[in-house]
Order: sequence, then C-alpha cells, then structure tokens
Amino acid sequence: MDNFLSLLQFTDGLFPAGAYAHSFGLEDYVLSRGVSAAEGVEEFVRAYLQGCAAPSDAVAMLCAARAGKAADLAACMALDETLDAMKTVSELRDASRQMGRQMLRVVNHLPGQHRVLEEFGEQVGNEVTPGHHPVVFGIIGGVMAWPHEEMAGAYLYSTSAALIGAALRLMPLGQLAGQGILWNIRPLIATLAADVQGKTQGDMWTFAPALEIAGMRHASLDARLFRS
Repeated sequence: MDNFLSLLQFTDGLFPAGAYAHSFGLEDYVLSRGVSAAEGVEEFVRAYLQGCAAPSDAVAMLCAARAGKAADLAACMALDETLDAMKTVSELRDASRQMGRQMLRVVNHLPGQHRVLEEFGEQVGNEVTPGHHPVVFGIIGGVMAWPHEEMAGAYLYSTSAALIGAALRLMPLGQLAGQGILWNIRPLIATLAADVQGKTQGDMWTFAPALEIAGMRHASLDARLFRS
C-alpha cells in the first residue's frame, strides 16, 4: 500500500512539478480556433498521448525505472540525453526540464531517498544532464518499486489531466465536460500503458508534427497564459 500511495502523491495534480504552467501547444490551438469544444480537446489529448507521451516519455520513464532500480547513474544520464535530443521544440523541451528539476528538488527533500536520486540531482544541478521529467519520474519509480504498468498508466493519466486542466482555463469547457474527456480516454491510457511494457531506449519514438508546430507558434504569441 505504501508504494501505491507514493505513486498517487507523485502523480497528483497538487504535486508541485509545475505542470499547471504548461499547455504543451494546446493554447495555440485554442487561440487559433483549432480547438473550440470538448471534442477538440479530447482529440488533442489523444494525439498527444499516442504521438508523444506514450512512445517517447512513457518508454523513457520505464527505462529510467529499470536504471534507477539498478542504481545505474550512467544509464540514467544517457537516457536523459536521448530524450533531450528527441524534444526538438524548445518550449516543450524546456517544460520537460523544468518539471523534472522541480520534481527532483521535492523528492530530494523527502526523507529516506536513494543515493542515485541524489547523484542524478547533483549532475542536473551542475548542468551535466538536463533532468527531464519522465527520466526523473522513472528513477523515483524504480527506487520506490512502483509496478511498471501501474506507473505508466498513472503517468499517462496525470499527463491527460494536466492537459484537460489547461483546457478548462483556456476555454469555457466546464468541469463536467473535462471529466467526460478523462472518462472517454481511460481505455486508450490502459492500452498505451500495456503497450510500452518491456520497451527499451531503442524503441523510443515520437511523431506529432502538428503539435510541435503549435508549440513553436506559441513562443511568438503576443500574450500567453501558459509557458508552453
């Protein structure tokens, strides 16, 4: 039960990783009227999960969990470097780094943490490695022995909830509609969480050109609610 509760804590919307400050390109879609209703938000979330969050971030997270469990700092850093190279849009890359660094600060202030987290935090603090959120989350999961399928599902659910939370602030969507979207995408989250099991660093990929273009356009907006 204890490791389950720790997983809930690190994926809760109240955890101060900074996800609330990012829309990951959704803000540009809303401002350009590409997304204007609940159906569009759901389509955006599904595209983000299928094209980015699952095949890239969730796979990186599970690889980091295995490396963290083995206390393999070099593998964690190599994975972090690969993920940094795959995030070609600067806003999205910076968002992942910021969230990872904030999560590291929190976890390294909690009692009883593993040396590999402290060592990885030192490397991030010294600007040796970027400290991406999926890698940090995965190392924590490995140290805390979170079951991998539940960890992947919780990560993807948390990502979805953050995007929907951004939509609620960007447009007159309503809480009921937001909960309806989360309900509708549960089967997709379960499928993706199962699909990424056993994947390795060489299996990581991402393909979401429209979302990446939205992320690049967001950087040039005159007024923005979100950082990405």
